[in-house]
Order: sequence, then C-alpha cells, then structure tokens
Amino acid sequence: METVTLTEKQKKSRRGRNIALGVVLAGLVVIFYVITVVKFTTGTMPL
Repeated sequence: METVTLTEKQKKSRRGRNIALGVVLAGLVVIFYVITVVKFTTGTMPL
C-alpha cells in the first residue's frame, strides 16, 4: 500500500484551508449562540 507524501506547498495550503474552515465553523457557533440568547432574553422573536 502506497502512502502519499505531501510537498511543503501542499501542507501549507491544506493548513490554510483547515484554519479557514475552523474559523467559519466557530463563527457559525457564535452566531447560533447569540441568536439563542437573544431569543431567550426577548421572548419569542420572529426571525
């Protein structure tokens, strides 16, 4: 079974994509958290 060896350029590119994906996911978590807190503190607010 062969393993793929990534070049430094590919590793750097992959790391950049992973960081960007992590930031996007963290942003979504924050948005959902804020929406939930606002809905609970102001009652039922239609979005």
